[in-house]
Amino acid sequence: MEPYLAVAIGLLVAAAVYLMTDRHMVRMLFGVALLGTAVNLVVFVSGDVLRGLPPLISQGAVAPDGQVANALPQALVLTAIVIGFGLFSFALALVFKTAQRFGTADIDQLGAAEPRNAGRKAEAVDATIDGDGGVGAARERAA
Repeated sequence: MEPYLAVAIGLLVAAAVYLMTDRHMVRMLFGVALLGTAVNLVVFVSGDVLRGLPPLISQGAVAPDGQVANALPQALVLTAIVIGFGLFSFALALVFKTAQRFGTADIDQLGAAEPRNAGRKAEAVDATIDGDGGVGAARERAA
């Protein structure tokens, strides 16, 4: 069963990376959610939960009688699901509010909404890095 889950986890990671490279914020958000799901599956599989054994100890016993499943990965995955859902809901609300305020959720178009001063700082840094005469030369080229 683990090889099938390894393939499924690989496909989830590939789909998540594909979605996160998109320029639309909603698709990026779904990519992050898929990546979280893949990580949850990795943690879940690592705990030998798929053996069909309950994570229980007999009443009155100090240690388990035989093989039992590890309960820690189950608890970690349940916690991660709750935290991931809260994070996804908050990020989706931010994306919705951003799209409502600027009229788009495309990252390239949102870059045009930045203040004009931010562009001058980036221009000055680029001019000093390439060594073509500093800030003055960059301003002359822009004009």
